[in-house]
Amino acid sequence: MKNQIKNIATCCVAAISILLSSCDAHKDFPDTAMKVGHILCTDGNVHSIEEVKAKKKEPIAVVFYINQSEDVEGNGYAVYLKDVSPTSFADSLGIIQGTSTSLTALDGNSNTYSIYSTKDTTSPLAEEVFQLWRYGQSAYIPSVAQMRLLYSMKTVINPYIIACGGTPLPDEANECWYWTSTEVKGQASVKAWLYSLESGGMLETPKIQAHKARPIVTLNN
Repeated sequence: MKNQIKNIATCCVAAISILLSSCDAHKDFPDTAMKVGHILCTDGNVHSIEEVKAKKKEPIAVVFYINQSEDVEGNGYAVYLKDVSPTSFADSLGIIQGTSTSLTALDGNSNTYSIYSTKDTTSPLAEEVFQLWRYGQSAYIPSVAQMRLLYSMKTVINPYIIACGGTPLPDEANECWYWTSTEVKGQASVKAWLYSLESGGMLETPKIQAHKARPIVTLNN
């Protein structure tokens, strides 16, 4: 009986020793989950700012939103490093370009396609943004709802935009107005929404006026 107890005790000590050595051998693995402030690069992947600098990656955009909803397309959104120069939403008035006109839908991608593909008028804005398509990443003009998300994260992502050599989202009242891809409900043939990245305000604006835009991209695995 004593020998049996001794053998059990010996086995327990051995097991504890194995567990302790396993704990000693534990290593911390890097957290690879995408985060706000991570950088979309020309390789099509999202990296931390440290990886971008260490591996000399070429940045395209900064992640500003992580998707937690199954009802929303993609894993999140990234904003391009620079503005699109001021240009008009449409080259003529009187044509509905087929956006949702929704102030709550995250549908800038489909809106941009709609204003680009309208046959009876041309969208210099959409054409300018489509020229940014490269490396498998499709740029588009954010909807009103997507601009709200971008505005809410401005102070968080501006340091990363600057670190990547981009143009920070502005605070100046005379520099803050950007096109959204959302036409104005009930006036869609003549107006679309401008959005202020200084105040979060909105303006109904004739579509033939020239204003800048800040494209975004949907991130997908």
